[in-house]
Amino acid sequence: MPQLDFTTYVPQIIWLVISFTAMFLVMWKVCVPRIGGALEARQKKIEQNLERAAELKAEAEAAIEAYEKALADARATAHEEIVKVQADLKAKQDAEESKLSQTLQARIKEGEATIDKALQGALASLDAMASDVAAAACERLTGEAPDAKALEKAVAGAAKARQA
Repeated sequence: MPQLDFTTYVPQIIWLVISFTAMFLVMWKVCVPRIGGALEARQKKIEQNLERAAELKAEAEAAIEAYEKALADARATAHEEIVKVQADLKAKQDAEESKLSQTLQARIKEGEATIDKALQGALASLDAMASDVAAAACERLTGEAPDAKALEKAVAGAAKARQA
């Protein structure tokens, strides 16, 4: 086996040292700087992204704060509008209620006047009916018709006595 031949050890060791040195130099001067540059660029990109994320987070927090302030302002404005509308509706309701109350009072007065008029008419006709009934009763009991003026006077006197 050629690997076990001691006469070829020295050239193999020399080539090993030369190729190791060449590989080391290539890695040290070419590959490692490129890898290091890539790692640095990647780290720089990560830091930029983190800074951008922090800026976006701050912007988002500011936007949320502005949104919440606008929402609170809108709620306050809406509340004020609701209170104003409720006050307006209450005033309109009170005005309508007052107007309706006045209308009802007028109708009640008209109704009372109509009832009084009807009552007076009924009382007036009651006197006439009482006179007729009394005349009929006297005529039936005595067989003669009573004097109409005396009968009306007696019925009017009885009505006054009843009212007093």
